[in-house]
This record gives sequence, structure tokens and C-alpha cells, in this order.
Amino acid sequence: MIMMPDGQRYARMPYRRTGRSGLKLPAISLGLWQNFGGDRPIETQRAIIRRAFDLGITHFDLANNYGPPYGSAEENFGRILRSDLTGHRDELVISTKAGYDMWPGPYGIWGSRKYLLASLDQSLKRMGLEYVDIFYSHRFDPETPLEETLGALNMAVRQGKALYAGISSYSAKRTKESAEILRKLGTPLLIHQPSYSMMNRWIEPDLLQVLGDEGIGCIVFSPLAQGLLTDRYLAGVPAGSRASHPGSFSSDLLTEQTLGKVRGLHQIASRRGQTLAQMALAWTLRDPRVTSTLIGASSVAQLEQNVGALEKLEFSAGELKDIDRYATESGINLWKASSAN
Repeated sequence: MIMMPDGQRYARMPYRRTGRSGLKLPAISLGLWQNFGGDRPIETQRAIIRRAFDLGITHFDLANNYGPPYGSAEENFGRILRSDLTGHRDELVISTKAGYDMWPGPYGIWGSRKYLLASLDQSLKRMGLEYVDIFYSHRFDPETPLEETLGALNMAVRQGKALYAGISSYSAKRTKESAEILRKLGTPLLIHQPSYSMMNRWIEPDLLQVLGDEGIGCIVFSPLAQGLLTDRYLAGVPAGSRASHPGSFSSDLLTEQTLGKVRGLHQIASRRGQTLAQMALAWTLRDPRVTSTLIGASSVAQLEQNVGALEKLEFSAGELKDIDRYATESGINLWKASSAN
């Protein structure tokens, strides 16, 4: 069913300029990494995406291998786009990525021109789109010349299959090199997508400085440390949680020291009148160099609660000092290898 969007959606959501570009993104964007594959009911997905748009979320972030199975998140999003958001394409920013394994053999992974451009064609077909707004190199490829990887992003823009080029999980050094290469090619580097949270602060020493100097936007993912920065783990690992079964987040990361930090942050959030998740999201947006923070959602209620973070974005100096006591590196950066090159 084609939806009738809420007429107040753009008044509710703050939008931030992406670096020195002309593109603005909502302060909170919706990522489809989890909960939008073939293993989840399509009606639940539809409800979340429709509600997100009503709340002013205009940016939907995907990748070729989001699912499971691979590609199914793009397929499902394409179905919902056609059935519910027909006529609203120009109000949306849709991104996708390529860099991790997607199909068997040497041409279905990493950062070669062959893989990136073939993957983009497949992504467009799955979503039923003529172009995406942002196409990312999902990770740095240490064995492919950076000029080749970025040349593929430039080609995608030149062909009209993407409007902007982005990178994800690149080090500060490689980000600066990427900006220089793309500038020479005439396709500015729009945005970087790194992992970032209170428990994973790797972007602060160098990367944010590079992004600010180069005029590149920043959209952070895993701001809730894959659920760690919620009320879910205050009493240990509950049955059915992401850490309770094999996957991207292991219970081995939940040491008593880390859980102690979570409890300390929870107390600060309570004093602020927020949930821990809301404070964690607001905290990632405290730096003006961060354009947007990416959330996931398994239900409309969870989506609404997380968007509630926007009601209290300001932090006092005292609150930030208190947070810094607990918001320290906790060994949970699952993407460290990519940004170490």
C-alpha cells in the first residue's frame, strides 16, 4: 500500500550538512544490516521503514551482503520502495556498499574494479533502482591499488549509477590518500562510515581531524556497540540476545569489566532522563564533524525509542567528564583490521 507520509516529518528531524557538500543527512539514519533479510517478516520490515520515513529519516543504508541471505536486504528494501514509497524516491538518500564476500571466487570480494562495478549493477537490479545516492568501498583492500578501488567509485559516479562516493572503515592515512585521489579524478570523497561508540573511540585521535580538514562527512555505525550500550546486558547475557548465539557479537566480549562500564553509563543516562541507548546515540552526535549516526531496528517501538535520543542532544561539561570515566576502549571494534592498514 502506498503510504501517505506525515506532513510534519521534516520538522521533527534535524538535518546536518555532509562535510562541505550540498547534501544533508538526517541526524539519525536507518541501517539495514540486521533485521531486514529473508529471515524476517516483510510486514515488520515495511512497518519499520514506513515509520522511519514518517519520523523524518530519509537515509537508508544498505550493502550488497546484508541479509541473510546475501542480497536479501536490498531485495526487500526494493519491494518496500516500490509498494510503499512510490513517488518519494527524490526525498530519499539510498546507499549501498561492496567490499566483503558476496559470491564465490576471486571476483566476488575485496576492492577490484571488476568486483565493485559488477556488485553495484547487481545491487541496483535487486533494489529496482537506476542509481544509488552513495556507493561505498566497504573496506580497504591491502592487495589492490587504492587508485583502482577509488577509480571504480569514480566510474560509478561518471556512469550515473551513483551520485556520491564513500568509504568505510579506512584509516586516517588511507582516508587522506583517498580524498586526494578522488579530488584529482573530479569526484570528491563525500563521506566516511566508521564504527564508533562509547566503547569504540578509535576515530577520535586522527580520523575526525582528517575528515574535518578535508571537508568529508562522517556517518557512524554500531553506535550502540551492537546492543551492548542498551539496558539489555545490565544483568548479564539474556537468552535470545545477539551475544547469546554465534554471530557478529560474541559473549566473550562481555567481560565483567566491560559490563561495569555499561552499568556506570546507565546510571548517568538515568540522571539525564534518557535510556542508555538514547544517551549513547546522542553522545555520538556531540561532535559537529559527525553528520549522522546509523541505527538498526527490529521493531517500530525500538525505532521510536532510539529516535527519542534527539530530544536531548546537549551534554554539560560535567556529564561528558563523567561519561569519559566509563566510555573507554573495550576491545569490541570488530572492524579494526580494515582500519589498521
